[in-house]
Amino acid sequence: MSERISDVEVVAPNFKRQLSGVTSTIVQLIPLQRQLGLGIATLGPGLPDGLPKFGWSSLPQLWQRPKRRAHRIWHARRNNEMVAGVIMRDLLRMPLRLVFTSAAQRNHKPFTKWLIRRMDAVIATSARSGSYLEVPHTVVMHGVDTKRFHPPQTAEDEFTASGLPGRYAIGCFGRVRHQKGTDLFVEAMIALLPDYPEWTAIITGRTTAEHKSFENDLKARIAEAGLADRILFLGEVPDIKVWYRRLSLYVAPSRNEGFGLTPLEAMASRTAVVASDAGAYAEMIEPGRTGAVVTAGDGAALQEAIRRYLADPDLAAIHGKNGLAHVREHFPLEKEAAAITAVYEQVFASGGRTMVGNAS
Repeated sequence: MSERISDVEVVAPNFKRQLSGVTSTIVQLIPLQRQLGLGIATLGPGLPDGLPKFGWSSLPQLWQRPKRRAHRIWHARRNNEMVAGVIMRDLLRMPLRLVFTSAAQRNHKPFTKWLIRRMDAVIATSARSGSYLEVPHTVVMHGVDTKRFHPPQTAEDEFTASGLPGRYAIGCFGRVRHQKGTDLFVEAMIALLPDYPEWTAIITGRTTAEHKSFENDLKARIAEAGLADRILFLGEVPDIKVWYRRLSLYVAPSRNEGFGLTPLEAMASRTAVVASDAGAYAEMIEPGRTGAVVTAGDGAALQEAIRRYLADPDLAAIHGKNGLAHVREHFPLEKEAAAITAVYEQVFASGGRTMVGNAS
């Protein structure tokens, strides 16, 4: 859907062709921000046809001010997008203000720090990522689409519809690799499932060629333990949402993570969560109420946290119900869209190059 540049107040560039978490964020947020009355469009490859956008040939029109504002906002989420924004604003003198969203949970390299200092506003996706920033910033955590991710509504959403053995399901979703802690989940299942015959473990997600031997080793260990019918690799499934609804417990055992949306998707599906403290997981979960959080990479702690739920499915159901309420109150996608739009309004109102933000 092509946009007139004069109507575009915010540009959300996407300088990556392959689907990524950043791309998914842009795709989900822009329609909600437009519902708030914001003139926002994107630029770049790999985006749905229905998303408001403009082409590279229209870039020179960014020298013209938008109809309703003194300048436009260029909202970068990657380094190369920040570089483009700095060039257009500072060298080409386009009437732009620059916003950057940082999800990294590590010390930034000197060039990245220099770019960040050139921004007019910085958003951190979690308090943890904000702790690595040396500039004022606003924390806006990602949200989840509670219309797409919702509790069971039909018989198809029940675990029995899967045709798999057992009464209860425990799942670990996402790319199969060491970083994601798939092996920690498998080790916990090999240790626990013999004591809890009503539970079946499900692993979904893509395994790239470089991680195929990692997956094969896990499958061999499962077969050796005699649990090949109860610890299942389903690969990439057509609709992950229904599998969240079929679970009684979701496990996110990542060793490291950028942000990590899967616990929110699980809780929005009324599923209890056990997670490591990687990424923003610890900022999503209320231990003892919606799930449990353990130290990343600690397989023994992960196993014991899971055991509590396998031994008491009613507790998993209670924490799943609490998680649903928690997500609906604190993490709806609409809340993220509104908070980012509020940052834009601060930038529009500031006029100059003073960095806006709520924390330093």
